[in-house]
Amino acid sequence: MSDHIPLTPALSRLRERGTMRRYAGLFRPGDWIVALAGMTLVASLFLTLWGHAAGTTLIIRSGGKVVAQADLTRNRDFEIEGPLGTTVVSVENRRVRVAKDPSPRQYCVKQGWLSHAGEAALCLPNQVSVELAGAVKRYDSLSY
Repeated sequence: MSDHIPLTPALSRLRERGTMRRYAGLFRPGDWIVALAGMTLVASLFLTLWGHAAGTTLIIRSGGKVVAQADLTRNRDFEIEGPLGTTVVSVENRRVRVAKDPSPRQYCVKQGWLSHAGEAALCLPNQVSVELAGAVKRYDSLSY
């Protein structure tokens, strides 16, 4: 018995083509339209459901109490006192970051720029937190 399986003309043509065009012969014009419509639907759902609203308000807490609240339209710096020292929070071009913190590992400084509603930077050793709020509240596993 032979292990050779005879190929149909369509399969033999696919074998001769390159790997990029291997499956192109299996698609008909209607298939391409359906595939393109599906990719467009997935992209639009991704942007709609996972898109982030821009942050509009900055909320800074120290020791669990709100010590500053401001909109993001003006560029400025905030100096917030905590148990370890002063934390500097910078607002520039509707973005916020912790510019300086006395905490040993600098995690909140490494967080970088925050620009979307619901984002936060926590400086736990100094008990300072920075949060952005917006028109639409972003949900996560903690607010579920």
